This record gives sequence, structure tokens and C-alpha cells, in this order.
Amino acid sequence: MTIMHEVAGDGPAVVLLHSSVGDRRMWDGQWEALRAAGHRVVRCDFRGFGESPCADRPYDNVTDLVELLDGLGIGRAALVGASFGGRVALQFAALHPERVGSLTLLCPARPGHEASAELEALDDLEVALVESGKLDEAIELMVDTWLGPDADEAARALVRVMQRNAYEVQLAPEVEISPTPVEVDLRDVTAPTLVYSGAHDLPDFRRIAADLAGLLPNAEHRELPWAGHLPALERPAETAELVLAHLASVTAGPS
Repeated sequence: MTIMHEVAGDGPAVVLLHSSVGDRRMWDGQWEALRAAGHRVVRCDFRGFGESPCADRPYDNVTDLVELLDGLGIGRAALVGASFGGRVALQFAALHPERVGSLTLLCPARPGHEASAELEALDDLEVALVESGKLDEAIELMVDTWLGPDADEAARALVRVMQRNAYEVQLAPEVEISPTPVEVDLRDVTAPTLVYSGAHDLPDFRRIAADLAGLLPNAEHRELPWAGHLPALERPAETAELVLAHLASVTAGPS
């Protein structure tokens, strides 16, 4: 299966990997800026999000990404990952370091992270609301939790649309197939990595960002004082500038 995706522009490849409260539309605010700056930009929907249906057989997101890039003829790319997409980017970069020119991680999740009691309680509440059919309440919980104070009504509306779509797509199959776990050693990540955290994000993700800077061989951590968990939606133009600045500071190599 080739997951749903879009491609625009020419030049060094940049791949945008979305959060689990979004889909490829979360990158609307960075898409054109990256293309105009001379990049071949790719954004995709992971299985169960956006226009990619849920899996009907065992799968993992890293293999899906490998197959997508192979199908597009992209041997090497810069990866930009938000939250869940950041975790997939880290897994890909650990398993295929020769294919990653740089990593820009926005409030990333981390492979193997043990969730705090606070994050587990949030997950339990979301599941309870969804299973009881209270999708509107679950959606508002996600909007209120993950967007920081600078998010405008357009950002909140887009998260509502993307999250409702995700719930509907993921509730459709009779049998749920979860992705196969992908075990990695993050010390195998060699790409220059810039990890951003949001000062208004949950403690789990602020801690992950700080820890990654010490764990990855070639990483730096910066905190965004204005950001919650989804800076790409909260300040789209500024986030585009941050991504472009990091891309300009490293040599991604041939695409």
C-alpha cells in the first residue's frame, strides 16, 4: 500500500510527518514556503488519518515511509516531524541513517517513552469519550489540550476537522490492527537534529525534547516560549521560518 500523499516543487526533498491529532493538512502553513524556497516537499497521511484508510493486515509506519520514498525515487531527505510524526522520523532515522539529511522535530514523541500518570489519564479519558460515542467532547478535549494560547480559531477549527476525520476513519473497520512495534536505538541517529519544545506543552513532551538533545549524537534543543504542542498550527509562518533556517544550516545531500 502507498499511503496518501502530495508532492510539490523541485530540489532537495523535505518530508513532513504529521501529529496524531492531525493529518497532512496540518502543514498547510509551511507547504508553500518550503516549495518556494527550492525544496521538493512531500506530505503524507499515516494509515487511519486523512485519506489513508486503516490497515487490513500487519504493518508499521516506518516501512510505509520507506515504500513511499522509494516509490517517489527519493533516496535521501530531510524529515520534519510533529509529535507522533516526530517519533516515526526518529525510528526511520535510526534504522536508515544514510537516508536522512536532517531532522527537525516539533514537540516530538519518543520511541519507548513511558507515559506519565497525567498523560495516561488523558489517553484514558479520550478513549472513554470515543467509546461512549461522545466524539464532540473528545474532539474539544484534544483541541484544548494540544493547542497553545497563540492558536487562532482557524487552527482550532482545522484540528476539529482533522480529529473528527481520524476518529471516523479509525472507528470504521470491524477489526482494529495496531502498527507493529518498531524497536530502535536512538544512538544510531546520525543526522543533524533540531528539537523544539513548547513552553505550554504537557510535561511529558517538554521532557522528551530536552532528553533527546542529550541522547542523540548530533542534536540541539530549543524551547519556544509561545508554543503549545502544535507550533505548526499555532504560528504557521514563524514555524516555516524555523524549519527553513534549520534546513539552510545543514547539507541534506542529493535527493
